[in-house]
Amino acid sequence: MTDSSKASPSSDRPKRWYDHDPLLAEVLEVLRSFEEPLKEQAQVFLDKITEQVGAEAVEAFYAKVLAERGDRFGRRWYDEDPIVSKAVELLRVVPPDVQRQAAQSFLKGLEAQGIDISAQITSSSGSLPTQS
Repeated sequence: MTDSSKASPSSDRPKRWYDHDPLLAEVLEVLRSFEEPLKEQAQVFLDKITEQVGAEAVEAFYAKVLAERGDRFGRRWYDEDPIVSKAVELLRVVPPDVQRQAAQSFLKGLEAQGIDISAQITSSSGSLPTQS
């Protein structure tokens, strides 16, 4: 017999890799519907990472991701575009503070293009954290 009042070990963990940060989760969910602006901001993120680690490292990492995901690749919304897919996969493995900075940069980039999604994020997460 099992004690159903005990939570399973996995119930305390977020379902998706980005659920640990409400801002990051909201940005990814809202951006899902903004194909072109997302692609542009994903390219900016990729360019910044590439400047820091080099194009070969980015490509090697992405090749490893593709090999590991195998036949599961293509199931996620961001897999449809190689630029967005690379950016999201890189975002998945960087430290949480870099994830948050990237989420804030995405918002700023969208706002610069005249797309303001902060009201949607504020209404669902309570407030929009500022960059420190």
